[in-house]
Amino acid sequence: MISAGIEAMNAFGGTVSLNVMELAKYRKLDTGRFENLLMVEKSVALPYEDPVTFAVNAAKPIIDAMTEAEKNRIEMLITCTESGIDFGKSISTYVHHYLGLSRNCRLFEMKQACYAGTAGFQMAINFVLSQVSPGAKVLVVATDISRYLKVEEGDELSPDWSFVEPSGGAGAVAMLISEQPVVFQVDPGANGYYGYEVMDTCRPVPDSEAGNADLSLLSYLDCCEQTYLEYERRVSGVHYRDTFDYMAYHTPFGGMVKGAHRTMMRKMIKAKAPEIEQDFAERVLPGLHYCQRVGNIMGATLFLALTSTIDRGSFDVPKRVGCFSYGSGCCAEFFSGVVTPEGQERQRQLAIGQQLSTRYSLAMDEYEAVLQASDIVKFGTKNAKLDPLFIPQAVVRHSAPRLVLDEISNYHRIYKWSTVT
Repeated sequence: MISAGIEAMNAFGGTVSLNVMELAKYRKLDTGRFENLLMVEKSVALPYEDPVTFAVNAAKPIIDAMTEAEKNRIEMLITCTESGIDFGKSISTYVHHYLGLSRNCRLFEMKQACYAGTAGFQMAINFVLSQVSPGAKVLVVATDISRYLKVEEGDELSPDWSFVEPSGGAGAVAMLISEQPVVFQVDPGANGYYGYEVMDTCRPVPDSEAGNADLSLLSYLDCCEQTYLEYERRVSGVHYRDTFDYMAYHTPFGGMVKGAHRTMMRKMIKAKAPEIEQDFAERVLPGLHYCQRVGNIMGATLFLALTSTIDRGSFDVPKRVGCFSYGSGCCAEFFSGVVTPEGQERQRQLAIGQQLSTRYSLAMDEYEAVLQASDIVKFGTKNAKLDPLFIPQAVVRHSAPRLVLDEISNYHRIYKWSTVT
């Protein structure tokens, strides 16, 4: 039996962050209601950061640790994003180029709202399990940014400075999928998927979002239940609490996950409030930590929760993690896999939490300046020159080279490596 899963996984949470409680106060939001979001801070994309730079910076530590022969076995690169920069050209070509991968490689992109990362992940898993190219590896990178969060008002789009803004993040998760699932070994065939047409959230124009928050929540809850029930039908002897040592959920914000877990515990095992609270703290909270510090990064968010679960959980013996992925529109999936002590040790070497702690924390006036300056880099921008010292304090806080957007020339995006001097 061929095994498949994640050989290596890394997350990149950007260069700067923003304290979301300070943002809530600045926007004069109801702070009591805001606390129910269970958010701490969010990553903010600087003008010279885009889905390509986030993707490359997430994947580079994985690629740098590989030998040339190992790199050449990457036969497929899948980028997963709803923050594309061109209607035709995939960002996978940029990612492929700046990572220096072999040209004997399939390059393409997937879009299905926040489910996109799971779609790419499952395609990679099935490619490895198919054994059409024994020993081949797949690099899957889910990458997204939230810059222009807006809603429809009449016939125009206007900014919605509401509870959506504090939860929208920026970042990427890169996963190397192979026959050596050191970090996360997938349970083959243990999948429950579910989807239907619903207009909960969408991007009617490239840099804006619209939707119905209440409908999105209801759809999320519906899919959480139905994907698990389908998983249960396919896998014998499953118990929602006892089968999975940890649970990793797609996390638009922590409060949504807490509500979903509470609902599932009530419906699946008739649990009461004290048991639910304890179970949430033990099985779910480890996976929320990074999401509470980065915000919603769409297709990458479930896998950010998975990295957090592996880093912060207790894996003294092999343990199973249940994963729920949801994408508006909608498509959802429940799947599972096993993490070993060796997998946790390997994952912790990438020090994701430490990287998040090195981000520069923006003051509110700096944040407003970022929003203003980012307006020059939009979907379809033809020409632009970016200032790598826009927030000088952010540049000097990282020591390893990072990819940044240098300029856009006749629609072509040109990147360079930024180093600290």
